[in-house]
Amino acid sequence: MKLKAAPGDVLSAFRNLSSEAPNMTVLPAKLQEFLSVYFEKPGTEFESWTPPDWHDKPKFLGGITDQKLRDWAEKIHNLWKSLGRKIRVDVKDHPELYSQIYLPHPFVVPGGRFREVYYWDSYWVINGLLLSEMTETAYGMIQNFLYFVNRYGFIPNGGRIYYERRSQPPFLTLMVESFYQTTKDKDFLRAALPILEQEYRFWMQNRSVAVTVNGAEHVLNRYHVQVGLPRPESYTDDLELAEGLTDDRKEQLWMNLHVGAESGWDFTSRWYIDGDSHNSGTLRETRTSQILPTDLNALMCLNEKTLASFHRILGDGDSAAQYDQAAARRLGAIESVLWDAERGVWFDFNLMTHSKHFEFYPSNLAPVWAQCYSRPEMAEKAVQYLKGSGALQFPNGVPTSLKDSGQQWDYPNAWPPLQHMLINGLSKLPSEDAKQLAFDLAQRWIKTNWLAYIKYDAMFEKYDVNGDGKPGGGGEYEVQLGFGWTNGVALQLLDQYGETLTSESTRVSSGLLLPLVISATLTLQ
Repeated sequence: MKLKAAPGDVLSAFRNLSSEAPNMTVLPAKLQEFLSVYFEKPGTEFESWTPPDWHDKPKFLGGITDQKLRDWAEKIHNLWKSLGRKIRVDVKDHPELYSQIYLPHPFVVPGGRFREVYYWDSYWVINGLLLSEMTETAYGMIQNFLYFVNRYGFIPNGGRIYYERRSQPPFLTLMVESFYQTTKDKDFLRAALPILEQEYRFWMQNRSVAVTVNGAEHVLNRYHVQVGLPRPESYTDDLELAEGLTDDRKEQLWMNLHVGAESGWDFTSRWYIDGDSHNSGTLRETRTSQILPTDLNALMCLNEKTLASFHRILGDGDSAAQYDQAAARRLGAIESVLWDAERGVWFDFNLMTHSKHFEFYPSNLAPVWAQCYSRPEMAEKAVQYLKGSGALQFPNGVPTSLKDSGQQWDYPNAWPPLQHMLINGLSKLPSEDAKQLAFDLAQRWIKTNWLAYIKYDAMFEKYDVNGDGKPGGGGEYEVQLGFGWTNGVALQLLDQYGETLTSESTRVSSGLLLPLVISATLTLQ
């Protein structure tokens, strides 16, 4: 909400309000009055804006055979118009009156309560925009992120001043890669590359840790935010969650809630480490900074390989070789620290116990998506792990974990980016088995998105793996509609599998689900 007066004036009015109140307790009606006197309604920082490069009938629609799915894809393509935002110049001229960070170019927001740009969401949004032939809008969004790096040295979690102390999974290099693959614009690549390298250095200098395994030292990345205070945007929640803890424990919890938010998985049992250092507990046991995440390191590996390829495209073989070496070092680190030969997959690593966390998360297969492994049989083993994990028995997609913790990045929620990374990774493997599994997961995901759309006339940020087209739930807020990354993932899958996806199918390919369900039942018993 924009301030109607200078920050100092509003603060002193607030102090007067509480000092005049009995027992420092302000009555709700008084607080409401204070808000209406000193704050505008939410959303006034934007002017209305429709993306000028939006047009009817982008080419990819022609590749979707199923008429119902094609009509639906067109409706998703229409949603970009309602999710576009342009920040008023007044935000640039009077930043002290706004929490919104001024950005020079208009952008697409996730939707719902999320009125600002978010970092990692935007990767799937940009991929969707490129399919929708909205190159100019995608370009503007990437320019905004480059602007963020120039201004802060990294990209904040989102476009608000209260996100300035933390980032989110670093997808900017891959956004630039998507844009370059579409446009082949070398001048754009040349201008962006030094800024991508600056972001990469930020992650290596501020978000890395050396770990010794079997006598050898390896450097891997983690999420890490040194702010031992409640999150400004969830202040009351964090204050209440820490009630009864010692000051040290409060500070540690608040820091780790910031770190959990930086991971993009806010919140999840994946980040729990209890008093016995086991991967269990409650939200109060969130210890994200003490975990080396498989997916972050797979992403960093892919960033290193992509930066190497950018330097090669621009004719700088020496710089390319440096990033090739960084990727090779990381590959060695991932295989020494995160790969589990016995179980045939990668796991997060607990820095307190120097051991792996063996729970199922789709992120365990992130190195397949990043193609960051040294031997082809590792990926094939990971497919077998997935089949035996119990995670494939659900009709609507792969759950974020198999733990029902009440947090939103856990069972029974399925999230678009995780589905896409999994499907995309499996589809790149040589085996027919893996390719078929990728298609079946795409069919399940498209089916749940489509059924929910028919029921609610909306796209949601997450879905329930059970039921028939059911939005997800749990966590700190109600499920949101819109929705940026959901639209982007749906369009990419409809583009990739448009010839064979069907709106009728409640079945996955015969013979595939049955053995999976049997093996899942065995693992669960």
